[in-house]
Amino acid sequence: MESLMDLRDFELSPKDRSIEALAKWRSAVRLVKNPRRRFRWVADLVKRKHAEEKCRKLQGKIRAIIYAERAALQFMDVIGPAEYKVSEKTREAGFGIEPDDIALLVRGHDYKKYKKIGQVEGIIEKLGASVEDGVGGDSIDTRQEIYGVNRYTEKPSKSFLMFVWEALHDLTLIILMVCAIVSIAIGLPTEGWPKGIYDGLGIILSIFLVVIVTAISDYQQSLQFRDLDKEKKKIFVQVTRDRKRQKVLIYDLVVGDIVHLSTGDQVPADGIYISGYSLIIDESSLTGESEPVDIDEKRPFLLSGTKVQDGQGKMIVTTVGMRTEWGKLMETLSEGGQDETPLQVKLNGVATVIGKIGLAFSVLTFLVLTIRFVVEKAVSGDFASWSSNDALKLLDYFAIAVTIIVVAIPEGLPLAVTLSLAFAMKKLMKDKALVRHLSACETMGSATCICTDKTGTLTTNHMVVNKIWICGKIVEIKGKESVDKLKTEIPEEVLSILLRAIFQNTSSEVVKDKDGNTTILGTPTESALLEFGLLSGGDFDVQRATYKILKVEPFNSVRKKMSVLVGLPDGGAQAFCKGASEIVLKLCNKVIDPNGTVVDLSDDQAKNVSDTINGLASEALRTLCLAVKDVNEPLGETSIPEDSYTLIAIVGIKDPVRPGVKEAVQSCLAAGITVRMVTGDNINTARAIAKECGILTEDGVAIEGPEFRDLSPEQMKSIIPRIQVMARSLPLDKHTLVTRLRNMLGEVVAVTGDGTNDAPALHESDIGLAMGIAGTEVAKENADVIIMDDNFTTIVNVARWGRAIYINIQKFVQFQLTVNIVALIINFVSACITGSAPLTAVQLLWVNLIMDTLGALALATEPPSDGLMLRPPVGRTTNFITKSMWRNIFGQSLYQLIVLAVLTFDGKRLLRINGSDSTIVLNTLIFNSFVFCQVFNEINSRDIEKINIFKGMFESWIFFTVVFSTVAFQVLIVEFLGTFASTVPLSWQFWVLSVVIGAISMPIAALLKCIPVEKGDSTKHHDGYEPLPSGPELA
Repeated sequence: MESLMDLRDFELSPKDRSIEALAKWRSAVRLVKNPRRRFRWVADLVKRKHAEEKCRKLQGKIRAIIYAERAALQFMDVIGPAEYKVSEKTREAGFGIEPDDIALLVRGHDYKKYKKIGQVEGIIEKLGASVEDGVGGDSIDTRQEIYGVNRYTEKPSKSFLMFVWEALHDLTLIILMVCAIVSIAIGLPTEGWPKGIYDGLGIILSIFLVVIVTAISDYQQSLQFRDLDKEKKKIFVQVTRDRKRQKVLIYDLVVGDIVHLSTGDQVPADGIYISGYSLIIDESSLTGESEPVDIDEKRPFLLSGTKVQDGQGKMIVTTVGMRTEWGKLMETLSEGGQDETPLQVKLNGVATVIGKIGLAFSVLTFLVLTIRFVVEKAVSGDFASWSSNDALKLLDYFAIAVTIIVVAIPEGLPLAVTLSLAFAMKKLMKDKALVRHLSACETMGSATCICTDKTGTLTTNHMVVNKIWICGKIVEIKGKESVDKLKTEIPEEVLSILLRAIFQNTSSEVVKDKDGNTTILGTPTESALLEFGLLSGGDFDVQRATYKILKVEPFNSVRKKMSVLVGLPDGGAQAFCKGASEIVLKLCNKVIDPNGTVVDLSDDQAKNVSDTINGLASEALRTLCLAVKDVNEPLGETSIPEDSYTLIAIVGIKDPVRPGVKEAVQSCLAAGITVRMVTGDNINTARAIAKECGILTEDGVAIEGPEFRDLSPEQMKSIIPRIQVMARSLPLDKHTLVTRLRNMLGEVVAVTGDGTNDAPALHESDIGLAMGIAGTEVAKENADVIIMDDNFTTIVNVARWGRAIYINIQKFVQFQLTVNIVALIINFVSACITGSAPLTAVQLLWVNLIMDTLGALALATEPPSDGLMLRPPVGRTTNFITKSMWRNIFGQSLYQLIVLAVLTFDGKRLLRINGSDSTIVLNTLIFNSFVFCQVFNEINSRDIEKINIFKGMFESWIFFTVVFSTVAFQVLIVEFLGTFASTVPLSWQFWVLSVVIGAISMPIAALLKCIPVEKGDSTKHHDGYEPLPSGPELA
């Protein structure tokens, strides 16, 4: 059936859409009642194009400023720099430079003025800051007053009245308002006050109700999206303030703050480099230049919005907010909105096709009613005389035709997707999942594979040193007693060199708060080592004060090691290296023996060490090698050595599996989602953890990155389906695996990532999942969803909600199409046969409200059920409207049409309705029965396949509230608002009859679900339901 709709113009890929594809479906949408509302959550391509042009111009301007400033350096040398004039206000606040002057100096990379001002020391002095102490908390307000806040200008959010105004732009409602005004204008002179205004006022009140309910629903959605947007923009940075290193929100950053930068961070404001190691900055987001920039004392300028590609460092903030070029750029980029989702586009297509059918029915209904009326006048000989009553009659016909369009064009279909997404994203945000791209919610429901990291996602990321191999023996660490025992078993010189290796070769810090409590700031692995070092009697501050760090090679996922060169007090130097055990072991040619003596590392000893590493890894311990080398070359010329190290120790770090992970993995497998672990750890560690989590099965394959890299495409194709663990992998291996899974095997792939180098894999995947705690800003920026608690169980929850969104929209579509078909056919057939429509304009507007906004609220916001994760994922090419849905739609429509047709054409005789008001009583009964059919069909639509549609109904308070409100307002309309709604109060017998007619649809729905659909449809069911049992099993 869906193929008959021809939705080819409404196909959209979940990611990387071209402007042409986005423009194509927009041009295919021909029939829209309210473009402002329909396209509110759709990207504005014109604004986006203008924003991109402005962005390019701004990038060009930034490049030009930098180049021009550099070219003018010689000239500046000749004339000498102008003295900075400081205003009285700035001087009284304790600062020595104006905000615009410092902003221009940094933005223009003006190195000559920078030198004249006293370089970084001069700037720190003029900004009243301190490298060691940072800024004082009591100066924050003053700094924000003088130098501004770190925020960029954003468009003000819409008020509730704006949503009311937009809802009033519905073309059909405008036409009905005109009809209502004309009806009042004609009715008052002919029928007098107040009777002459009833029909017109009824339409106006109905329009008012539709507009208010629609505006409230849309406004609530906008608030949810606003909350989500605020959450997305929360970025925390490490600063030194009040002599303490602490995390602050990027918006709370002030000029003078000392910021600590590391790989993957976003530079939070313009600033000057103070100190660091191997700091490389990617400025492409700001300047458009792809070449990374080395930052050091000679090139100290850091610009807001750029990314730390490698290394680490400290900077002082000099410019914030709209004084930075990034602030101006972000103001520009906020134009254009977010891309629409594939489901929104597809349902726009369905709405367009149904709308065309509805328009045809509307025109035909008006023509049939008008022709019948004219023919009847001609036959009765009154054709020559026309009265105001005749005009009202024709106006009423026109209003009915327009109202049929209101009902026929399912404007709520694409908007229901937005409503469902907004609801799901708010719930997910509470459950620690932050959705950055709307389409990710939908796509996650189709995921067939999750490629997950191990550390922090499957494990707790709370690491402790569990075992250590040193001087040829393994010692288990179980607190202070075991550490004291270790100290007695190894020579003092070996302990000294071990502590030096721990405290010097680290990117973390040990800090003390005002109460003297010790806190370790850094990665969990580094923290575990430092904690062990402190437990062993080491002192971080004394170590750092005694030895001077000369060079650093920071850890990254490619090198898998960290190295430092340290200057000794006597003038010599030592290099320390730590990292992945196999990699560091290959760099060693010596080892410390049980006597504390450095001896050559023989092949047999190397094999024993390797066996030790594998033994620790098999116990699910993460292993690290620590090594040292004495350096004799002159310090100015030497680099950090790459070989001939002495092996000090192997550390086994325990990182327990998170509670609930095993159950979450089992849930994925039951749902047809394959879980693959991709980790940089040792293969034995990875195997042990994977078995504990239930990821690695007997027929599964565990492979190492280097081995995977060497496979041919044909070998990859055959082995990838069985790969469950990939160890010692590089980010490139993860990217290759994702690409092959998607392109070779057609999988829908979700990928987790936390490092800067994971960005390509996150971008390539169907759903990129960045870690909120361990993840870098670069990884988060390339992700679709941020897992705030780094927990695998949260990822599974995102998949559950993805499936819930998909099936909720299916339920709503099934419900709405049923109402569409019945309302169209009953009014058209009745118009053709009797010359009048049983449902008036006011009644149809109420029905439209039930099936549109209220129906979407009830069905599109249902929480996910447990059964959703017991069935296969949604296929990429599966029809959205399934055969089961068409079966339910046609079955319910047929029942309703038969009942309403019998009432319309023979209701008076069957129910013995007599008297002058018999027609209006019958029409009220038809209207009432029709509404109750929709109420019960709304309940039926809660489950497309299963007979028990009451499960969980009372847990969904929104659904229950909508159904209760609909029934209550229906009673109000029929019993008390008949003057405006063309109804009369009904007897209790007719009320019971109306409810019974509606309720009969429930056993009919159960019978319909027993009708089998094609096997091909049920075996690949994507709405989460298993095929129904047959025979005795049905009970």
